[in-house]
Amino acid sequence: MRKTTRLRQLVTRPEIAFLMEAHSGLSARIAEEAGFEAILGDLAAFRPSLARRRGRPSGQDGLQPRRLGERERPSRSSRRLRAFRVGVTRTGAGGHMRPLLLGVLVGVVLGWLPAGVEAQDAEDLFRKISPSVVVIRAKGRAVDSARGLVTFSEIGSGVLISADGKVMTAAHVVHAMDEIQVQLLGGETVPARAVASEPAADLSLIQLTRIPKGAQSARLGDSDKVRVGQQVLVIGAPYGLSHSFSAGWISARWLPNTAYRAMPLAEFFQTTATINTGNSGGPMFNMAGEVIGIVSHNISKGGGSEGLGFVVTMKSARYFLMEREWAWIGLEGKVVSGELAEIFNVPGGSGLLVSVVPMGSPAWDMGLAGGDRTATIGGREIVVRGDIVLSMAGIAIKTEADIPRIREKIGAMSTGQPFKASVLRAGKVIELTGKAP
Repeated sequence: MRKTTRLRQLVTRPEIAFLMEAHSGLSARIAEEAGFEAILGDLAAFRPSLARRRGRPSGQDGLQPRRLGERERPSRSSRRLRAFRVGVTRTGAGGHMRPLLLGVLVGVVLGWLPAGVEAQDAEDLFRKISPSVVVIRAKGRAVDSARGLVTFSEIGSGVLISADGKVMTAAHVVHAMDEIQVQLLGGETVPARAVASEPAADLSLIQLTRIPKGAQSARLGDSDKVRVGQQVLVIGAPYGLSHSFSAGWISARWLPNTAYRAMPLAEFFQTTATINTGNSGGPMFNMAGEVIGIVSHNISKGGGSEGLGFVVTMKSARYFLMEREWAWIGLEGKVVSGELAEIFNVPGGSGLLVSVVPMGSPAWDMGLAGGDRTATIGGREIVVRGDIVLSMAGIAIKTEADIPRIREKIGAMSTGQPFKASVLRAGKVIELTGKAP
């Protein structure tokens, strides 16, 4: 009986209640194998025991309402890996298995914590990292089949990643938009412009026109170190509700062109953290406060969040937005060839039919024009009456693969360096001149 007294006390300690609740099945198996049959009853009864000691009915769980992702906090000094105290116990006859059981509990605690950092409450972590999260409101133009050229708005989230005002977000929030406004914590709003974008990975990088006083940038993490089962935090503006917080776990990792074929270049995390409209572009943090992904979308049959959220990994974000040298030009449209090219009388048999040109983009500055009507051709609805770009920067447009080649070539140019584009407009071939961004 004396052998199990200390362990019973340990099992019912409030500061490791969360551990036993999460790992009660594992602990029960270990206890059984170690011969601690008396402990099995404690594993089932530790919550009512806590409730009685606190003077609350056991049916109320002995817990007070707390924020999502928050657990009851011991004092700061007791938070410093209290589990190390577990190993300092008495041993006696038949007690040789006690260090094994308690050592496993230590391992569970340490495994639950991020490597190399002290455990942090979700509340404390949220307070530290939320200033780097921004709300993004954008306005753009699109061609509607019934109304022609119309304007629309998008709302999303983003994260400030550098002291010079660069913000990562989702491409579908800001790509090809005419106006971008970024709201920081505290309500200050700053205009921004796109500087890099890859719709096939749902990633964009925007630049603030000025740096607000006190702006705080986030630390970028290594998404290759993230494992399924790790806890994560998502901060964003679901339905416009700025700096909303949700917690969850990594439930899967998907390689490019496996989970979502409409965005074939992105590597995705799948997460149980709640993601809704407006979260797009916001950061996903690990428990060390590092950004490990950019929220993209969720999959839902009912239209809400059903635990199937998808987040582009930081590995993809670094590559497409920070490492790869290519320019964002503002070219939006569809490559036409074959029968479509014949219908439009395209010289050379192919070109890019421009649908929309974002205001302020290099394409806008060089004078490219988008369409203003739609037509159904071969069962497909196509934006028409826009320019058809035949070549740009010396590269003829034959297939979709030529667009990245153009962006790479212009991206390698010096800022302001001129380049030419051959364009079919209203049946005539004209030449336009642009400047590298």
